[in-house]
Amino acid sequence: MPTHRLAVRNYLGGPGLTPADLTMVFLVREEDDTTQHPMPTFTVRDLPDAVTELSSLGVKSAKIFAGSRVRDDRASQGASPTGLMARAIRAVKQAQPDFAVMTETCVCSHNESGECWLADTQGVMDVEETRQVIAAQAVMQADAGADIVGPAAMIPGSVHAVRKALDSAGHQDVAIMPHLIFESSLYEGYRTTMGASPRSGIRAFQINPRQPEQALHVARTMVDEGADMILTEPALHTVDTLIHLKDKIPGTPLMPFSVSGEYLRLTDPGPNGARDTRGLVESYTVLKRASADRIITYGALDIARQLTAS
Repeated sequence: MPTHRLAVRNYLGGPGLTPADLTMVFLVREEDDTTQHPMPTFTVRDLPDAVTELSSLGVKSAKIFAGSRVRDDRASQGASPTGLMARAIRAVKQAQPDFAVMTETCVCSHNESGECWLADTQGVMDVEETRQVIAAQAVMQADAGADIVGPAAMIPGSVHAVRKALDSAGHQDVAIMPHLIFESSLYEGYRTTMGASPRSGIRAFQINPRQPEQALHVARTMVDEGADMILTEPALHTVDTLIHLKDKIPGTPLMPFSVSGEYLRLTDPGPNGARDTRGLVESYTVLKRASADRIITYGALDIARQLTAS
């Protein structure tokens, strides 16, 4: 194999990562929350400028996570039309109507226990009520302007419940992207930032990384229940799963989510607070090669700036 000049290697290099491949992650906080968080956060007031810049750089979508300041054991504020999630969705859509808004649909950031499920009077998981609350959240988010809702708890039947609720509310055109989640230590930055650490210390339905066949089964079930696309996380822990899913459920878009631990470990903060995202770009090129349709990342804005400047 001959050693070519750099110009020749670039010419033969094939398609690279582009801003359009990326989906930005917004962890949204209230205006008066001055807590120092491990992960970058945004206020509702920050969002219009952020999405305007993202759009100008070629990024076309964002995924929003927002919790409730007031929490109870029924996650009752999660479906509030005046809550933080609804306000964040409206702020993005008012600033950039064509910008695709994705959401997280879960009770963990609204539940006082931090669990992804609600308990009955005996303290046992109440699957049916949890489904109903998740579905109500999805309808509220669609009412506010969300284009894609994301059931994140992996509660059996939750995708079906969300699809039924959306259709009944006249949102047949709103898509569903459930989370397909492997157990990992890489979620702690997110959990701490969003106050979503489960009291039990575990997430009931997350997939053992030693059992990838379970991921295929769960993904098929999600699609059968009405999922339009699948989010996989942590992104780099699911490269082999992406390849298998592309083969086993062809036609279903796959969106790996590069989670908080990946962001913190693969970037280095600079003296001005900006992070060096070269490690992320390398990793996301691998994900794209493994058949990712889009990559959901906290680093989308910084990466897009880097790509457009080079």
